[in-house]
Amino acid sequence: MVNPNIMDQVRDITLKRHPFKKYPIQVGDTARAHIKVKEGSKERVQVFEGVILKIQGKDHTRSFTIRKISGGVGVEKTLPLASPYLSHVEVVSRSKVRRARLYYLRKLKGRAARLSARQLTDNKDQKQEKPS
Repeated sequence: MVNPNIMDQVRDITLKRHPFKKYPIQVGDTARAHIKVKEGSKERVQVFEGVILKIQGKDHTRSFTIRKISGGVGVEKTLPLASPYLSHVEVVSRSKVRRARLYYLRKLKGRAARLSARQLTDNKDQKQEKPS
């Protein structure tokens, strides 16, 4: 069994190297992940836009898988949120989903792979009240 003090030390070292960034992403969101790419001596930011299939882990080990269709071929990337190569993540739209893992989207093509959109609001807990 691993000593819990050692695990705390490992977490602290990891957080010092890669500060934990909290992004308001959820499964089913269409998001843009801005990834830093090094090519020789130059560095640029590449944007990867797609649907978030899953979010796994907790705290500083949290990661997410994002999927897009490029040239008729499905491309997936799993990115850790604490990665120094992840510049930032922005949510483009939100979708109504009833699953924590959207693996079924891998089998679907075209219009069948679309998710029903829901309105993007600032505060997700805010409910619209009807005047009586």
